[in-house]
Amino acid sequence: MDLSERKMKFFLGFPIVFFLLQSIFVSLVTAESSSARLLLMPNTSFRERHSEEYCAMYDICGKRSDGKVLNCPYGSPSVKPDELLSSKIQSLCPTITGNVCCTEVQFDTLRAQVQQAIPFLVGCPACLRNFLNLFCELTCSPNQSLFINVTSVTKVNNNLTVDGIDFYVTDNFGEELYNSCKDVKFGTMNSRAMDFIGAGAQNFREWFVFIGRQADLDVPGSPYAINFRSSIFESSGMKPMNVSVYSCGDTSLGCSCGDCPSSSTCSGSAPPLPHKKHSCSISIGSLKVKCVEFSLAILYIVLVSSFLVWGFFHRTRGKKGPVSRLKPLLNAVDESELHSVNKQKDDIQTMQIHDEVQVVNGVQLSVVQGYISSCYRRYGTWVARNPMLILCLSLAVVLLLCLGLIRFKVETRPEKLWVGHGSKAAEEKQFFDSHLAPFYRIEQLILATILDSKHGSPPSIVTEDNIQLLFEIQKKVDGIRANYSGSSVSLSDICLKPLGQECATQSVLQYFKMDPDKYDDYGGVDHVEYCFQHYTSADTCMSAFKAPLDPSTALGGFSGNNYSEASAFVVTYPVNNKIDKSGTENGKAVAWEKAFVQLAKEVLLPMVQSKNLTLAFSSESSIEEELKRESTADAITILISYLVMFAYISLTLGDSLRLSSFYISSKVLLGLSGVMVVMLSVLGSVGFFSAIGVKSTLIIMEVIPFLVLAVGVDNMCILVHAVKRQPLELPLEGRISNALVEVGPSITLASLSEVLAFAVGSFIPMPACRVFSMFAALAVLLDFLLQVTAFVALIVFDSLRAEDHRVDCFPCIKIPSSSSEPDGGIGQRKPGLLARYMKEVHAPVLSLWGVKIVVVAIFIALALASIALCSRIQPGLEQKIVLPRDSYLQGYFNNVSEHLRVGPPLYFVVKNYNYSSESRHTNQLCSISQCDSNSLLNEIARASLVPESSYIAKPAASWLDDFLVWISPEAFGCCRKFTNGSYCPPADQPPCCSPDESSCGVGGVCKDCTTCFRHSDLHNDRPSTAQFREKLPWFLDALPSADCAKGGHGAYTSSVDLNGYNSGIIQASEFRTYHTPLNKQSDYVNSMRAAREFSSRVSDSLGIEIFPYSVFYMFFEQYLDIWRTALINLAIALGAVFIVCLVITCSFWSSTIILIVLSMIVVDLMGVMAILDIQLNAVSVVNLVMSIGIAVEFCVHITHAFSVSGGDRGQRAKEALSTMGASVFSGITLTKLVGVIVLFFARSEVFVVYYFQMYLALVLIGFLHGLVFLPVVLSICGPPSRCLLIEKKQEEQSSSSQL
Repeated sequence: MDLSERKMKFFLGFPIVFFLLQSIFVSLVTAESSSARLLLMPNTSFRERHSEEYCAMYDICGKRSDGKVLNCPYGSPSVKPDELLSSKIQSLCPTITGNVCCTEVQFDTLRAQVQQAIPFLVGCPACLRNFLNLFCELTCSPNQSLFINVTSVTKVNNNLTVDGIDFYVTDNFGEELYNSCKDVKFGTMNSRAMDFIGAGAQNFREWFVFIGRQADLDVPGSPYAINFRSSIFESSGMKPMNVSVYSCGDTSLGCSCGDCPSSSTCSGSAPPLPHKKHSCSISIGSLKVKCVEFSLAILYIVLVSSFLVWGFFHRTRGKKGPVSRLKPLLNAVDESELHSVNKQKDDIQTMQIHDEVQVVNGVQLSVVQGYISSCYRRYGTWVARNPMLILCLSLAVVLLLCLGLIRFKVETRPEKLWVGHGSKAAEEKQFFDSHLAPFYRIEQLILATILDSKHGSPPSIVTEDNIQLLFEIQKKVDGIRANYSGSSVSLSDICLKPLGQECATQSVLQYFKMDPDKYDDYGGVDHVEYCFQHYTSADTCMSAFKAPLDPSTALGGFSGNNYSEASAFVVTYPVNNKIDKSGTENGKAVAWEKAFVQLAKEVLLPMVQSKNLTLAFSSESSIEEELKRESTADAITILISYLVMFAYISLTLGDSLRLSSFYISSKVLLGLSGVMVVMLSVLGSVGFFSAIGVKSTLIIMEVIPFLVLAVGVDNMCILVHAVKRQPLELPLEGRISNALVEVGPSITLASLSEVLAFAVGSFIPMPACRVFSMFAALAVLLDFLLQVTAFVALIVFDSLRAEDHRVDCFPCIKIPSSSSEPDGGIGQRKPGLLARYMKEVHAPVLSLWGVKIVVVAIFIALALASIALCSRIQPGLEQKIVLPRDSYLQGYFNNVSEHLRVGPPLYFVVKNYNYSSESRHTNQLCSISQCDSNSLLNEIARASLVPESSYIAKPAASWLDDFLVWISPEAFGCCRKFTNGSYCPPADQPPCCSPDESSCGVGGVCKDCTTCFRHSDLHNDRPSTAQFREKLPWFLDALPSADCAKGGHGAYTSSVDLNGYNSGIIQASEFRTYHTPLNKQSDYVNSMRAAREFSSRVSDSLGIEIFPYSVFYMFFEQYLDIWRTALINLAIALGAVFIVCLVITCSFWSSTIILIVLSMIVVDLMGVMAILDIQLNAVSVVNLVMSIGIAVEFCVHITHAFSVSGGDRGQRAKEALSTMGASVFSGITLTKLVGVIVLFFARSEVFVVYYFQMYLALVLIGFLHGLVFLPVVLSICGPPSRCLLIEKKQEEQSSSSQL
């Protein structure tokens, strides 16, 4: 069962307080106060103002009120810098040589601003170089006036400053710049860097518009307007800027394949094509059919045609040949037959054990059958003489087993019920939890609008009223105070706080910092819609926990990126999780979750419904709590089922209803005793397994008693009917022993087959189903043993009661013989309606050749059609089915499927990463410059390009990439150190900058901090083993900020296992991405299969152990090979039944027919599953396996009766139906039918689908095959009669006597 939809965890973005590219232009202009704009009027000739070695803007003329410096709008000749400034400019702007148009202060401002963007782009050197060239040319180019025209100025403190410019750039430069940067990844947020530095621009023109937008005060961005242009009048003397631009595939500045898929080095490793399902089909005119269906149709035509031809020749030859005459030697007398006294005498005379053990009642039996019959005859005589001893001994053994109930325990934890021992996914989860961190707990609310019938779609949820309602809901959630061991627990006590004191709640309220007072201040709904598009860039859109909030995690029911049309708010509360070995580690969280669910039910739900909205909610512990509640949900339904079956048993065990003798002939007390026998067998089974430490499950307590009762009742009816068929002239011990001889072998065969079939289910890895099968197998075995011991003894007592004319249920009351009609002999019994139907209607109709042809044709067609339908059975187990129908989680799962637009997180876990400089592991994993083209992260990026087949939505967030960028000399604002070698944080973080400072200068305690490394300190831009070992903890503790967005604290705190890493080996690390949205069970199964195939392929290619992990894998692993598991278990079960039949009957012929019929029953049942959309899972596999054991009863008794009957095949088939047909129908079919129908009213969908629908289908299919198809097959090609040998011996004796 999939818990994974409840685990739709959303990636928490981490603080990247980052000024957009526009802020880079602060190096050019800023102002303290604004005044009216003035159009700049030329005071010199146009050509003088726009010429080489001439500046359009030079020096700084003032500051804005937000502290940003502004340039002067005056043109001047370029200036030759001093040697120090020249070297500084060369380090950042290698294309600028000689004179420059910037002062040292301007350049330092430029350098300070571009350092905010460098961490985003440093992984792709070509993009970074092009990006820096754009701003270097703008700021310091000696030919600045050729491509920059100051179009407006503003006056500040009597100084003119730049207020707007035209920046002329060739389209070629803009296009190549954009192309080199458009695919560069920003791993921390699993997104593109362009989303941050270009607001998701789709082309260079959009990017330039974003860069040139003038920002308001205290808002990141350019303080003046920049109008990027490409066309220019030749007479102006200006030329568009067109410095050298590098392709991202340039070999000298090459980017990784993940950042530059178009690179020639990556052309040989294109993303894998989607897997196409090659479905063979054949067109017949306008009709298109699958090859499988067409083949089955051809096979059907061939089989039916062969059968018709064979039947025609057989009938023709049969008319010409002599008709054999065989004596009917089956002495069993059906209650519907009126045998003559002579027939009775003949049968009584043949009731003897011959000298050979295998010859019984004149029938040649197999050695095993003969031995079983002999044992049953002696045992029946002994039981009839010592019923009390047998009853006491059998009950004593069962009660001894029941003592194990003292250790009875019920398992309700989902992971213990549905995850098999030795599960690969379970082992991977344990590794992930112990080496990295358990995935956090999820509490979730989904607030949605109701479908508008007029427009056919739900209206938008993004309205002022709904946001205000969300604030009210949040206030009540914040007010929850749960009691845990006497202490008060609030959300703040347990929530995930990745970077500070604020909970990482995923809600649109984060766009207002979770503060209702900021709603109007920020602009209400307009601000929300603005943040939908600028959540990565606008400071006012940053969450209270200082991270960008992706609207796709807080909204639902939208298409594409149309967030404004969202129909649902999705509020997610991530809660800290712990490895819960004792069951109490998460006690505080569980206590709060219970209070949260109670609040949602009692307060939030009515509040939301009053606003004409819907509310769905769930907590981490919801499924487990609902499963516990389910244990009592269907108790009444199950009890009614038992009572109905008990009432039916009591009626069917009794004789024909005669009011005058009903209180004598009824079997209510015997039926009640039979039910008690079943209950004792179940209790004995549960007691035995409890004694050895096996926990029970709720399904065991609810289903096994019903199952064993349905199975056990059959044998009770057959035993009682067999006793009633015996002549009353025989003594009681003779009747009991003869009844056991008659039906004992077939009962033994059926019971052993059932036990073996149920036991096969113990091979299924899912614990709930494996334990269920074990309990059921032992319960059926105990039930069989009690039936042939205790129940036979009870039959003896009941017979003595009836013979002594004592009242049923009140045996102490004796009725005089004259007051009641005695239970006369066989000759006095009237045949029942059902028995007469079987003998006079059913059997004769089936004996007609036309009917036989139709029956065979129909049943073969059903079997072949079912085979074709089997391919439509989908693996999985819908969570909604397992829960009660009235569970609040039903609506939650519906809302998750309908509204959520983000998939569950996917982690690729790398084991034993060798980071030493001698190892190639680093380049085999990373995805920045100089990494292998087939590295893990590059392969993940490629796979994300084909999400329809890979189920990977985005490139992975890579701590390794960000770490390598963080220590890179280019990212000079990130990895810094004090003069004593200790870690120095970025300049905008304490202690370098106090939190109360509006802007941070270059002075203070951090003025002497330097970058960790120069290029000469690194080897091919990679750290040495010692450097890696020293700086990795610095990176993981570094907070992200404006000056360095690559800090690893929060984003990667639990991504690396540092235990023992000093040896040069990191035992475990993870790279995080997402699955695509998964809505169906097949999506979960296919996504897991795709991830494992991907990991296996990459692991083999790189020689590094890698495995995928997601929270739902543990519950869906079983479905990867559920078909293989099902087919193997069905084959084992069929094989076991075949071997049991072969050993007991010693007839390969009979065993083969039983095997074929059982196979057809199972195939037809699977066809019904496909029609009813019943999924293939451990529950249905167990049902299919058990159906073999149950279906045996429909076949074995008829086949056994056929084999011991005399005459030709047609006569023997009629005899078998006349003898056993009524018992099979009333004792097997109707008994199960009565109990199954009651399950239709169960409140749990799992009972309705997997027990009502499947068992009802099994009963009907088994009945049709056992009483319609099997007799027809036996009459056509049944095995030879067991009485042939005796007849031949008698003929030989008569011929020799005549001589």
